[in-house]
Amino acid sequence: MVPKWAAVAVAHYAGVMEEDFGQDPETTELAEEALDASLAPSTRPGEGFIILAATPIGNMGDATARLIAWLGAADIVAAEDTRRLHRLVTSLDVKVGGAIISYHEHNEAAKTPELLAQVQAGKVLLMVTDAGMPSVSDPGFRLVSAAVAAGVKVTAAPGPSAVLTALALSGLPTDRFCFEGFLPRKSGERAARLHDLAVEKRTMVFFEAPHRLEAMLRALHTAFGPARPAAVCRELTKTYEEVIRKPLSGLLEWAEENQIRGEIAIVVGGSPDADPGTPEDHVAAVNLLMTQGMRMKEAVAVIAHDVHVSKRELYSAVLAARS
Repeated sequence: MVPKWAAVAVAHYAGVMEEDFGQDPETTELAEEALDASLAPSTRPGEGFIILAATPIGNMGDATARLIAWLGAADIVAAEDTRRLHRLVTSLDVKVGGAIISYHEHNEAAKTPELLAQVQAGKVLLMVTDAGMPSVSDPGFRLVSAAVAAGVKVTAAPGPSAVLTALALSGLPTDRFCFEGFLPRKSGERAARLHDLAVEKRTMVFFEAPHRLEAMLRALHTAFGPARPAAVCRELTKTYEEVIRKPLSGLLEWAEENQIRGEIAIVVGGSPDADPGTPEDHVAAVNLLMTQGMRMKEAVAVIAHDVHVSKRELYSAVLAARS
């Protein structure tokens, strides 16, 4: 008989109600075939492999049939937080069929060889994180990298993504985008990163903790200017989902006036005028700094950094203009 977790996972394949499973041989056989087809990639008999499975980012109704099936079928479930995994499977009414192993940023370096050895011995390993897809701003990269180096099969059971959901809801261009994750916490390092991104033409997606959102928006406001369009996406797919779409000046004002809670993604439009011009366009700015007492080498470094042109090329342009 097909177990309950499998029935839930493949009911939509079979086109029958869950309570009919096991009552009719033809229905049960159809369900088993659908389950087999939905689970495994093409592998050799006895070959282990790794599945990266996306978990809901807030709404349990977004759990995929393949996630549900693999939670019951995998030999090992590596979870970022075993307590969160317990809440997930309880909400889904799923029974984990294999061993549960804690796998997070503080132990992944030590645990990766152990997990890889078990997969090489023929085990099927399911990797899940607290929300979304493993290895995307979450544990999993080390495991995938090690598996690829060792020639171990890695596949995915795609699903919910905070990055793509925020991007789609932002109202900003989606044809080209980049994911920047969390910015550095230290103000100097954060400012340096944003300086590099100031001329980025693609839409940018960031994550941030609610208690640091105001400081981040202030840094974005300083680096990108007050008029840059952006969106703060909060509690995506949850009851109190909220998307605030304003220029950075408006978002900063909103953050200053409100107590922000929940999981947050920030989407920022790309630079509308990312062309830094030619080195020759900035020779006058270098000369101005030199009249104020700055040495040419230092003046070139300052201007090149500010306008995002090659320091070497700008230095040559200044020399050429003086000859």
